[in-house]
Amino acid sequence: MKDIYFEENYGRLFEKIENGVFQVFNFQHKFGAVKHSFIKREIPVQIEGQVYYDLVTPYGYGGPQILHCEEWRTFDLINAFEAAFQQYCTEQRIVSEFIRFHPVLNNAEDFHTCYDVTQLRCTVGTNLKDYEQPVEMEFSKSARKNIRQALKAGVEYRVTMNPKDLTEFKKIYYATMERNHADTYYFFGDEYFNNLILLLGKNILLVEVLYEGRVIGAGLNFVYENFAHTHLSGTLSEFHCFSPASILNYALALWGKEHGIDLIHGGGGRTNSPEDNLYIFKKQFGRQTAFKFYTGRKIWNEKIYQELCACLDVKEETEFFPAYRSKSNVLSKSL
Repeated sequence: MKDIYFEENYGRLFEKIENGVFQVFNFQHKFGAVKHSFIKREIPVQIEGQVYYDLVTPYGYGGPQILHCEEWRTFDLINAFEAAFQQYCTEQRIVSEFIRFHPVLNNAEDFHTCYDVTQLRCTVGTNLKDYEQPVEMEFSKSARKNIRQALKAGVEYRVTMNPKDLTEFKKIYYATMERNHADTYYFFGDEYFNNLILLLGKNILLVEVLYEGRVIGAGLNFVYENFAHTHLSGTLSEFHCFSPASILNYALALWGKEHGIDLIHGGGGRTNSPEDNLYIFKKQFGRQTAFKFYTGRKIWNEKIYQELCACLDVKEETEFFPAYRSKSNVLSKSL
């Protein structure tokens, strides 16, 4: 299956944010083919004057994906891929790799023998394909009540495919990030939003919630074939009595059902806890549909990995991966 997270333009969108270069490793074998895309980042610590790199999934989800495989040959194909990619990493001086596997496509299942795979949390989906009335089936009773009250009070919504102007959206989004004390990583700048429209405009769906002509909530979503993914959203706190976040999900579900979308993937919470407030909120719009989110870790060069950890005086057992990046403030050091 295809999805926007595996598209080249999507990966290039996050090169600057991840401070690296988007690359694709295409593996062809008699048993099948594997496509693996990632961002290659320079490690700002040299070992004996040599520069090394590590790999990370672009923001969102990704990882290696089997394009096709002969029946009953998956295990052999993955083993051959791992050997070939090990050689590639050795030649390219790649030390480690961190993957956020795709929860819906579940490519973690195919590559669990190649990577140290761990389930972190669950993500939420809204199934549009299997329900004639997905709002009734997937939305909670309280969510549906809030939506009815908001619409009765005069709240409206507007859906725009391939929007040309995100000025209003950015105002609301930044206000929301500030209110939630979000990490600076999530304060995407003008360059990001300009490139978003330039590279992926045809896949962007803007949903806006309005009250008395004023935009009080807005969400950016990716639409790709039969998938929709929520990406970024925000609401104005003074209008929370009108449940703008619920209207965003409602409008997206109606549009998706009308336009042949099978699934809206809403992602997970801010933490791995099943009691995470954001996760609980999202479950209001996906009561019946959930996916397991896995990450993958791999040390491709054990010797250099240990030397980097020793140089930066970090313990390899730390929860952060790669461990040598857990002290980013000292990554300017050089051996």
